[in-house]
Amino acid sequence: MTGALSDIRVIETGTLLAGPFCGQLLGDFGAEVIKLEDPGKGDPMRQWGREKPHGQSLWWPVVARNKKSVTCNLRVREGQDLVRRLVADADVLLENFRPGTLERWGLGWDELSAINPRLILVRVTGYGQTGPYAPRAGFGSIGEAMGGIRYVTGEPDRPPSRSGISLGDSLAATYAAYGTLAALHARERTGRGQVVDSAIYEAVLAMMESLLPEWAVAGYQRERTGAVLPNVAPSNAYPTADGTEVLIAANQDTVFGRLCEVMGMPELAADPRYATHGARGAHQTELDELIAAWTRTQPADKLLAALHEAGVPAGGVYTAKDMLADPHIAAREAIVRVPHPDFGELPMQNVAPRLSADPGAVRWAGPALGQHNDEVYGTLLGLSETERAQLRERGVI
Repeated sequence: MTGALSDIRVIETGTLLAGPFCGQLLGDFGAEVIKLEDPGKGDPMRQWGREKPHGQSLWWPVVARNKKSVTCNLRVREGQDLVRRLVADADVLLENFRPGTLERWGLGWDELSAINPRLILVRVTGYGQTGPYAPRAGFGSIGEAMGGIRYVTGEPDRPPSRSGISLGDSLAATYAAYGTLAALHARERTGRGQVVDSAIYEAVLAMMESLLPEWAVAGYQRERTGAVLPNVAPSNAYPTADGTEVLIAANQDTVFGRLCEVMGMPELAADPRYATHGARGAHQTELDELIAAWTRTQPADKLLAALHEAGVPAGGVYTAKDMLADPHIAAREAIVRVPHPDFGELPMQNVAPRLSADPGAVRWAGPALGQHNDEVYGTLLGLSETERAQLRERGVI
C-alpha cells in the first residue's frame, strides 16, 4: 500500500456524508479504512444520488472508495464487542452519530481510550459534543444556515439559497480530517490519542472571512449579492456572442489595465471612475455593463484566447461534460477512471492535494456490502469460519 497515511488504520462507523467523506479523505492518502455497516442494508449512501443506473448509487463508488466494507450491528452487545477488538489495534475511530450514541453502546471515549490509549476518536456532528444544542439532530443544511453561509448566498431580491452540493457536511468532514492529522502529529510527541470534535456549523463559520468583525466593529451586515462581491470589480460572469458566459476577474489595477487593452479601450484604465480599486467598486454596476456590452460581441473561444494571451484571469463555467473534455484536467489527471463491476470505467475526481513524495491514489471504488468480512474478521481478528457463520446467523455481521 502506498500513500502518506499507509501506516494508519481507521475504523469508520458513521453513515451518509459528514463522517464518511472524512474517511474518504484519509483513505485517499493510503489509510486502511475499515467501514462498519449495518448488516441488513448498509450505509444509506448506497441508495443516494439523483441517478441510479442498475439500481445503484453513483455517489457511493466515490465516497466509499479505498474503503473495506465490513458488516457489524452496533446496536447489539456482540457487535459492540467486535468494535472493541478492532479498536485495540486501530489508530482512529470515526463516527458521526448524535452525541451520546457511542456512550449508550458502551463505546464512549473513556472505554475506548482505556482499550487503546493511542486511539484518536473523530466525532462529526451538527452542533458539536457540548453546548445546549448538542443533542439536536443536525443535518448539513441546518449547519450551513447557522454558520452563516446560507444568508449570504443567492440573489438580493430572493430568499437565501444553497449550493448544489452538500457543502456543510463536506466542510465538517474536511476539518475533521485536518483535525485527525493534527491529533496524529501530537500523538508522536505525547504517545496518547485524543478526541477530534468537528461541528458542521463551526466548519461553515470558519469559512466566513471577516463577517463577524464587520458587524461587531463596523455595524455592517453582509447581504446576498448574487454573482458579484460588492466593491470588487470587475469580477463577474459576462455574456458572449454564442450564448455562453465567461468569468473575468480583473479587479487588480494592473490586471484591469490589461483588460482595457484587450477591449481596445486603454483610456478606461486612467478614467477616474475606474482607475483605482475603490473607484471601480463604487462604479461596479456601470463597469460591468460596459464590459458586458463588449463581451456580447465576442465568441467565447476567441474571447478567452485573447484574455489568456494578455494575462487576464478568465475561464468558462464548467459542467461535468466540460471537465471530462478539458485538456488541462486530463494532463494533470484530476479525473481518474476506476474499474467498477457494473459501470465499467467509472470517472471520478482524483485525490487532492498533490504530494510529491507520498501521493494518494484511488485504489478501488466503493465496495459491495460486507465484501471484506472474511479479511477483517478472519485474518485481522482471527475468527474462525464457524464463528463468523454463527455471527451471521445471529444478525451480528
